[in-house]
This record gives sequence, structure tokens and C-alpha cells, in this order.
Amino acid sequence: MDEILERYLGYLKNTRSGSKHTLDAYSRDLTRFVNYMEKRGIAEFEMITKLDVLDYTQELKSGKLTGKSLSDSSYARNLSTLKSFFKYLNLHEGIENNPVRSFKAHQKGRKIPEFLTLDEVAALLNSFDLTDPIQLRNRCIVEVMYACGLRLSETATLSLSKISFSEEILVVHGKGDKERMIPFYPGCAEIMKQYLKEARPLWDTGKTEMFFLNQRGGPLGGRSIETMLKKACIQAGLPEYVHPHMIRHSFATHLLDNGADLRLVQELLGHENLSTTQIYTHVTVDRLSDIVRKAHPLSKKKA
Repeated sequence: MDEILERYLGYLKNTRSGSKHTLDAYSRDLTRFVNYMEKRGIAEFEMITKLDVLDYTQELKSGKLTGKSLSDSSYARNLSTLKSFFKYLNLHEGIENNPVRSFKAHQKGRKIPEFLTLDEVAALLNSFDLTDPIQLRNRCIVEVMYACGLRLSETATLSLSKISFSEEILVVHGKGDKERMIPFYPGCAEIMKQYLKEARPLWDTGKTEMFFLNQRGGPLGGRSIETMLKKACIQAGLPEYVHPHMIRHSFATHLLDNGADLRLVQELLGHENLSTTQIYTHVTVDRLSDIVRKAHPLSKKKA
């Protein structure tokens, strides 16, 4: 079973464009599943029954296997991993058994995304000391994320050659290795140019074309960006729970608040389905409703 698992992980690496974190999660989840079955005396995937999977998922969800109970979303991810794995076994390994086919995750409504207000974004951007090269780079990171609605991985892998200052457009590779062009505003261009002039040359060893560098001259990792953002938010007096995707949420929400077309926002975010983008319309409607409830003179008057 271990050999088949290794072949599957190699298959994923060669055929999918997911991040290293995604592949690591698949490896971790499936290794735990295989180890569980081996402890039950099961040596072949053909021998695994629905009851075996049921016992595994129950122990996993309760926290017996990991020491921490799983949320519905984490359970759904683990189940999705198993379904994908057995689909591979059926298609490529000649295994007919599929004990997870009938399993379904609990469906919950999509969570309304959290975002920063415009004032909070301004406070965050203004909290950086632009005379310090590291802080200048960090301000540039946050500015680009907010200006273009980039994912964390897209920010970390932004290439210098994919930025056009004459057109004020950058190109990123998003999910599914799909390329998209995103414009950025003049103020963002100025910060980017300042970073290129005053900070990036201090660390540039010529070994990478990544736009954002660490102090050793290598690409700046996603984890480093997450840590930086958390510290910057504390410095700016914002909640500690601000994470990179909240910057992306803020980008989308603010565009829609100011009249941007939903399909254009979909294009800018790189969403394959419009329904994914439509979640942000709930945010703007909720905000408008809240304003009316608080400000309209008749909102508290009973009929």
C-alpha cells in the first residue's frame, strides 16, 4: 500500500498545479489513513470495507487519531482526499474497490468572508516606516496584495518580468496554472518603484527573478509574509487575526462597494465560477442593510 501511495503522490505532483502545502496535506492525510488500516491488519486496498472507513472517519473526527477534533470543513477536506485517492486507484491501479463512494460530508452554508474597512487598510499601509528597507518591502507586499487582490501564493511567486510599469499591469499564475492580467493603481506603482530602487538591490544576488526577496536574496516564502502581516497589524492597532486572504477579501468587497461589475471582479480574482465571487455581494448587501438600520429615521419605528 505504501508503494501505491508513493505513486499517487508522484501522480499528483506531475499532474496538478496545487501548492506544496496542498501536496503535503494530501501526503499527511493519506499516510495516516494507510497506517490506520495497516494497524487493523489490512494489507491491500481491495480489503478495505465501508465499515473500516466509517471507523476511521469517526475516530478522526472525534480527535482520537490526532488529539484534536475536526471541524466540518477539515472533515470534508479529509473525505475529499480519500475520494480522490480511491478514484485514482480505480482508474490507474486496477483496484475495483471503492469504500468511500457513498460517504458524504456535512454540507454547510458558505462562510461570509471577513474583510478590512477602507480606514483599516489605510491604517495598515500607513504603519510602515518607508525609510527602513525591510518595512518598505513589507509595505510594498501589502500594497500589491490589496491593489490586485492576490492570493498569498501569487504574491510570493510574483515575477519581476511579469510587471509592466508603463501599462501598470502585472501577470500572475493562479489556480490551475491559469495566467491572468491585473491592473494596479498609480500609488501602488510608486511604492513598487521605490522598493525596486531602495530595498530590493540590497538583497539581489541575481539568482532569482521573484519580485519580493528575503534578506538572503532568495524568494520570500508565504509563511514569512503571513508572519509579517500579523506583526504589522498589531503595530497598526488592528486585530491579530488578520490573515493574507482578508486583504484579498477587502479588495473584492471594496470594488463591489464602489460599483464594480461582478463579472469583472470575478476576472480579477481569477475565480472559475461566478458563484464563488457572488459571496462578496452578501457582504456588501449586509453592510448596506446595517447602514439603513442604524441611520434611517424610521428603521426603529414599529409598524
